[in-house]
Amino acid sequence: MAKFPPFVEELGRRDKEFYDAVTKVIETATKPGAVDEKTKVFICLALDAYIGSERGVMVLANRARELGATEEELKEVLRIPYYIAGSRPLITANNAFPKKE
Repeated sequence: MAKFPPFVEELGRRDKEFYDAVTKVIETATKPGAVDEKTKVFICLALDAYIGSERGVMVLANRARELGATEEELKEVLRIPYYIAGSRPLITANNAFPKKE
């Protein structure tokens, strides 16, 4: 999974030392291990959706498909960021109403 995003490649043109450090972290985080590659792509996909990275979501969804992900799996993965981000306004909104004992 260690194909680097364009913004990381751009960093490499400006700051080789920092690029090397960043790519080492990416390689460490994405290399095969206890968590399979498709699951790691799903995690990255959910995080990119959470932060609003449209390009990242497109790239990662396509990578997940290349790894055999189904459209149903993608739908389920992309429900998670809404659950995490979407819950906050619902929780906060509850404060508008006094708790009845």
